[in-house]
Amino acid sequence: MVGRPPFDPALVLKAELIAFLYNLSERQVEVYINENLPARYFVGLAVDQKAPDHSTLTVFRERLLRRGKLKVFEEMLAEIIQIGQQKGVQFGSIQIVDSVHSVANVNTAKDTKRQTKGKEPHDPDARWGVKHKRKVKDEAGKEIEQTEYFYGYKAHVSLNAESGLITSLEVTSGEAYDGHHFCELIEHDLEQKLPLETVAADKGYDDGNNHFYLQHRGLHSAIRLKDNRIEKKDANKEVWIALRKTPQYRRGLKERYKIERKFGEAKQGHGLGRCRYLGKVKFAVQAFFTAMALNLKRLVKLLTGVGFKTQAAPAT
Repeated sequence: MVGRPPFDPALVLKAELIAFLYNLSERQVEVYINENLPARYFVGLAVDQKAPDHSTLTVFRERLLRRGKLKVFEEMLAEIIQIGQQKGVQFGSIQIVDSVHSVANVNTAKDTKRQTKGKEPHDPDARWGVKHKRKVKDEAGKEIEQTEYFYGYKAHVSLNAESGLITSLEVTSGEAYDGHHFCELIEHDLEQKLPLETVAADKGYDDGNNHFYLQHRGLHSAIRLKDNRIEKKDANKEVWIALRKTPQYRRGLKERYKIERKFGEAKQGHGLGRCRYLGKVKFAVQAFFTAMALNLKRLVKLLTGVGFKTQAAPAT
C-alpha cells in the first residue's frame, strides 16, 4: 500500500507562518488556505490541491522540536535578519530590550481546585509574575503602590530601533527577573554583527552587572536608572548623574517606545497576549513564530514601502 505523499517541509512552514500572521488556529488556517488563492500561491499549492490538515501542522512543530529543541527556531529568526541585511535594510546603532508577558492557557480558579485535590497543575511550567506596578491613591488620598499579577510566561526581546526588527528572543516562565536575560540577548545581537552602540531598557534592567557588561563590550548604556541611584548621599551617585546627561542615554530612552508598540502589535494582531499551547517549550514556539511573522511584515514595509495588513478573515 502506498500512502499519501508527504508535504514539502517548506510548504508546511509557510502554512504555520500564515497561521501566526493572521492569528488563526490550526483548523482555521487549513480552511483559510483552501479558500484563499493568494494564500495557496504563497505556500506553493496548485488550485486543485488541498492544504495540510491541522494534525499535519501539529506533527510538523513536534518534529522541529525533536530535531533541535528551540535551536531551529532561533536559526530561522536569525536567517530573517540575515536576509534583511543582504537586501540592504539599515540597522541602527540603538538596540532596545524589554519583556512581554503572555497569560497561560489555563483557568486559574479551576486549576487551583484541581491542585487542592492532589492533581498536577494543568500547565506545570507556568508561574505567577508581576505584570506591572503603579502608584495610585487610596480612598484617604494616600499614595500607595499597586501590583498587578499574571500567570504564564515571558518573552524577552531585543529590537533594533531603526529597522524595527526583532533580532533576539528568549522565553522564561512568568516569575523570571528580566535583568538576568539582558546580557545574553545583546551577546546574540553582537554575534549577528549588528552595528550596536547603545542599548536602551527600562528600570527593570538597572542592574550593576548589566551596566558593567555594556561597558566591557564598549557599548553605551541607556538603561533607565532607578531613583535611588540618583538620590544617594555618597559620591558614587556622580557616576550615574553623569550617565544620565550623556546624549546616548537620552537618545536611547527616546527610542524605547518602539518596543512597546511592537508588543502591542504582537498581542492585538497576532494573539501573543495568551498562550496557544501548554508548556514553556510550546510557548517558545508561539513566541518565535510570532516574532518571525512580525519581522516578515516589517521587511515587506521596508523593502516595498507598502504596509502589510494582517486582519484575518472571519472563521467559517
